[in-house]
Amino acid sequence: MYVYREPKGHREGLAHRFIDSFKRDPNARVVVRGTVRADGKVFDLEDAFEATASSPLARSLRGRHLQMIAIGGCIGTGLFIASGRALAVAGPGSLVIAFGLIGIMLFCTVHALGEMAVLFPVAGSFSAYSTRFLDPAWGFAMGWNYALQWLALLPLELVAASITANYWLDGRVSSALWISLYLFIIFAINMLGVKAYGEAEFVFSSIKIVAIIAFIITGIIINVGGGPQGGYIGGAYWNDPTAFKNGFKGLCSVFVTAALAFVGTEMVGLCAAETKYPRQSIPTAVRQTFWRITLFYIVSLTIVGLLVKSDDPALLKGGGTDPAASPFVIAIKNAGIKGLDSVFNAVIMFVVLGVGNSAVYGSSRTMAALAEQHQGPRALAYIDRMGRPIVAILVSLVVGLLGYVATTSADALSWFAALSGLSGIFTWGSICLAHIRFRKAWREQGHSLDELAFRSSSGVIGSWLGFGFNMLILLAQLWVAIAPLGYQQMSTSKRLTNFFQAYLAFPIILLFYIPYKFYYKTPFIRCADMNLYTGILEINLTQILAEERAQRARWPKWKQWYHHVC
Repeated sequence: MYVYREPKGHREGLAHRFIDSFKRDPNARVVVRGTVRADGKVFDLEDAFEATASSPLARSLRGRHLQMIAIGGCIGTGLFIASGRALAVAGPGSLVIAFGLIGIMLFCTVHALGEMAVLFPVAGSFSAYSTRFLDPAWGFAMGWNYALQWLALLPLELVAASITANYWLDGRVSSALWISLYLFIIFAINMLGVKAYGEAEFVFSSIKIVAIIAFIITGIIINVGGGPQGGYIGGAYWNDPTAFKNGFKGLCSVFVTAALAFVGTEMVGLCAAETKYPRQSIPTAVRQTFWRITLFYIVSLTIVGLLVKSDDPALLKGGGTDPAASPFVIAIKNAGIKGLDSVFNAVIMFVVLGVGNSAVYGSSRTMAALAEQHQGPRALAYIDRMGRPIVAILVSLVVGLLGYVATTSADALSWFAALSGLSGIFTWGSICLAHIRFRKAWREQGHSLDELAFRSSSGVIGSWLGFGFNMLILLAQLWVAIAPLGYQQMSTSKRLTNFFQAYLAFPIILLFYIPYKFYYKTPFIRCADMNLYTGILEINLTQILAEERAQRARWPKWKQWYHHVC
């Protein structure tokens, strides 16, 4: 992808070049509204495909950036803080099972996304794939659903960051001051371009990885009686009070918390349009999901369930944003290890900052891609000469100012969380369905799987599994939304509020999808009509793949299996 560069020879001064960098990239293009094709449709699919394929976003992300984004990019308050409330509601057994099931589903989903992203490293990624392989109206709804998810998460993370900073100061410093500081840092990172985002994520993810590995080791030592306080614990807290609180409904109530904790796993696909070598970098990054799910979620939460009783009152503090309610912090405090809880709180502060940074990146790139296809305000498609979607970044940061409101209103926090709660489930389900439709079109149009630059380890079966499980989660969440735990004691207004906070993403998606569908009369894309050429990765795949497969055939069996899965 071409990115504007200063011509060699005479160079203007630094100030002039800085100002000049904000000018629109001369290669930027936007679908013209109202273009009517021979088929009479107002929305021009071919122009939309061309716009996302030729986006002037800078391809500056390298393999190490993508690998760290894949390993630690999505780890945030969902794992470190919100998992505490899930433990209190459902117990340690249900907590591990729910996260494990979501993890299996996401393993299939991310591999499906990786297959499409390597072949079509276009702007907008999964929302663009929904437009290309399903229905432009659904792509429009999924794009704005994803953008709103990150826009809603940004104020939440800023509030969590301010609370985290006040862990040591007992509220002596205004939360607004901390929010201002974090917003400035996030603004600076994103204004430095996508390479700065990649470097920041590399640092943040490294901190998360070191912290979780250290916690796992420390947790094992504490559990066998090596801590300053208490003796051998073993599996006692899985029996007292119980491993499975509130039965099957308790398990179902954890699914949304688990989904929120995994939000960002799909960011690898979104980064494809800004990756320098997508053919090499994306497959490696996609395979890292196995280790992230296994080590950082399942193992760490199993340790948490062994160290923290599910009836510990500290787990219910702060409504999911207070680090004092983090089961990781509680486990360390209960063991009597002085000072280590503060260290882990500092880790959470960096974690929150990283998620806020990802929120601006994810929302701005999605909005810019939507605008390039004329599925959003045209101004959002403005991409400057450094490859920054500058207007979309500014819009994201302006929405972040709502964090000031959220610090004074618990209701505002709840509604922000509601906006982002189920959004990921719809996104992941759409990725799986798009992959299923893509594979069918690929076969019907005369292609073989040997032509794919990267092939999903779980194949179409994995995509059907992922899609089906996403639908089951939506049904389970609908049940929990209609009849939540303790609903017999709730008033009608409380139950209505609970329902919309649990299921708000669904009506919002319908509000985007149905009007767009009827206004533009968009078609459901038939396999024979799918465009499998615009934006495709243009390399000599046949020769490269043949050489790679011949090399892998000489590997021992264990190495072949490891490469296939990990």
